Amino acid sequence: MARRGKRMAKGTARPKERNQITCAFCNGEGKDPFGILSILSTCQVCKGSGKVWVWPPTIKCGFCAGSGVFPDKRLTCTVCGGKGVVTKPKNAKTCPACLGSGMAPEGLPDFVCRGKGVIAG
Repeated sequence: MARRGKRMAKGTARPKERNQITCAFCNGEGKDPFGILSILSTCQVCKGSGKVWVWPPTIKCGFCAGSGVFPDKRLTCTVCGGKGVVTKPKNAKTCPACLGSGMAPEGLPDFVCRGKGVIAG
């Protein structure tokens, strides 16, 4: 079920079915990959299941390169929410501002593509 207030990228149509994929943040283990609170802590992204639901079609998150982790930090990626993938815009093309990296010069998500690395074409 879609979250309230969450907007789809312009040019994307939500499919009827979602796909379940392995959680990128914990690599499907269901545990906090950094063990910050405890080595027994559950993953904050998949809630311990090791799997997450996504709306297809998806592409690898440009900002975290599919790792689900904010670059150089021990935080969940703010672009993909730790899933490692983002919904692919219709007629996607490489973002001209960040050249597909999803990262602005300041080390934050690019403003043009919002960190996805692609824009609707």
